[in-house]
Amino acid sequence: MVEDAILNSVSSAEKKRLRQAFRERRLALTAAQRMQASEAIANRLVEISEWIPSNYIAGYWACGGEVPLHVIQMRLQSPKVWCLPIVQSDNTLQFAPWRPGDDLVSNQFGIPEPDVAPTSTLDAAELSIVLVPLLAYTRSGLRLGMGGGYYDRSFAFRNTNATPPLLVGVAYSCQEAESLPGENWDVKLDMLINEREVLRF
Repeated sequence: MVEDAILNSVSSAEKKRLRQAFRERRLALTAAQRMQASEAIANRLVEISEWIPSNYIAGYWACGGEVPLHVIQMRLQSPKVWCLPIVQSDNTLQFAPWRPGDDLVSNQFGIPEPDVAPTSTLDAAELSIVLVPLLAYTRSGLRLGMGGGYYDRSFAFRNTNATPPLLVGVAYSCQEAESLPGENWDVKLDMLINEREVLRF
């Protein structure tokens, strides 16, 4: 028990250090570099075969230097529907369709979410593709998030079930890590797209 506590403490401290380091790396990019990366990532997304038959596509509201996704959203054509996450009281995510001009409300982290009734939201399993934000990733599909565990809880069923949804990490190439500390509950990505390449896991 004591050894487990020490290991958990070391893991927690290492993750905190890594989050800070990769957050700084991401924030060091200029606005022009972020937009160039967004364009390149959008081009790669529309080229992959998994993109073609999809219906509900979940993105995120970019903040803290994350890859902006509005270029991708603008390229969607019917019947594809763009969705954004909504944080739930049980610390999971639901999703709702959103178009520019639709109502938004800030969640507890100050991140805009669709302002819709609970009956208008979608479960994670109803999505076709999920564009997943992250701070760091490895070439084996591990992802380091912000630490809230929202995506791991919401998509835990993907540890035993096949797609859909397809979980696609979206990042800058500078966010690649040689290795990351992992947990049993971590949900691996199916794919990672940055401005230089597409990684399939």
